[in-house]
Amino acid sequence: MADPQRARKLADRIKEIVARRLDKGLRDPRLGFVTITDVRVTGDLQHASIFYTVYGTDEERRDSALALKAATGMLRTEVGRNITARLTPTLEFIADAVPENAKHIEDLLREARERDAATTVAASSAQYAGDADPYVKPREVDEDEAEAR
Repeated sequence: MADPQRARKLADRIKEIVARRLDKGLRDPRLGFVTITDVRVTGDLQHASIFYTVYGTDEERRDSALALKAATGMLRTEVGRNITARLTPTLEFIADAVPENAKHIEDLLREARERDAATTVAASSAQYAGDADPYVKPREVDEDEAEAR
């Protein structure tokens, strides 16, 4: 098992190499606007999971996934040339769900704000079901009652 610091450095280096290669361009017209978001390397440095996002429609995401899968061998060769590890890790491209999760969270927050606004409007015109102050107060003793005791 490799040092975790070394694994992080290798992951950063792989991210840089793959991003630079994708920036230069691949000869695959299916490849869209791909952004490498993260790379994780296993403890034994044998496998690298590359997370990416694609700007565009679902069809462009599918096409980019196919293009990355087809270019995996070429990208692994590029990584092998540019790292100083004894073995070149296998590469796996995984579509990052961060944009979809962020959109879902934004939708939930928007819905919560709308519900809060509706609750505020309903509370402004609400009236108490009973007394305004429902707590029992000590009984006030009249002067006549005090003398009778």
